[in-house]
Amino acid sequence: MTIDTATFTPTWSEEFDAPIEWGAKWVGDRTSAYRYRDHNPDDDKLDWLDPGCVTVSDGVATFTATPAGRTLDNGRRAWRTGLLTTEYSAEGFRVRTGDHVETRVRLPSGTGAWPALWTWKDGANEVDSFEYHPDNPNLLELSNNVNPASTCHSDADAIAPDRWVTVGTTYGARSVEWYVNGERVFSDGTGVGDDWSAYPILNLSVSAGHWHPAPCGPAPITFAVGHLRVYRGAARW
Repeated sequence: MTIDTATFTPTWSEEFDAPIEWGAKWVGDRTSAYRYRDHNPDDDKLDWLDPGCVTVSDGVATFTATPAGRTLDNGRRAWRTGLLTTEYSAEGFRVRTGDHVETRVRLPSGTGAWPALWTWKDGANEVDSFEYHPDNPNLLELSNNVNPASTCHSDADAIAPDRWVTVGTTYGARSVEWYVNGERVFSDGTGVGDDWSAYPILNLSVSAGHWHPAPCGPAPITFAVGHLRVYRGAARW
């Protein structure tokens, strides 16, 4: 099964063709998904959020992670990095049951990179459109944490460091579906229920080394995004 979003008009989108609308559309200095709002050492992350780590040029947002002059609660050196969420913004946009979300990203190559598109609200409601780690260069992690289901999708032709890929997720009430470059790759058969909603989060985390390798030096890590689009009412299940 395939999906062609070119035939639809997004209900809500970020095309990265203008400066980030901090405060109005996006927030980048905090998320309730992190214990301390701007950092979260509990989750094998070295992140310390800084809106300055997300820049826009020529229709592309670049997330850049660099070593920070801060120490996390676990004694590890933090990395300044970027995150976009609609939580706490004036607009407060949320995806909901029936929506299809799509992003086009250039996967990073730097050791320690952990980019993701996911959702969060009230300590839960998490659906991971994708997570990526360069030590598994041809693999995307796809997860529904609302009604648990997950898979690892491998495709050496589509997924690789420094390669552009389009990832889509349809939040069906009874089944969440994932698409890579328009092709359906996973249908979980569990869904999110009829009344689900959550804030989208697009970010570049930095691995602390427990599950995946931490950065092996101070070189910046980058992750690029071409767009993020939401199509309302796309699901039929």
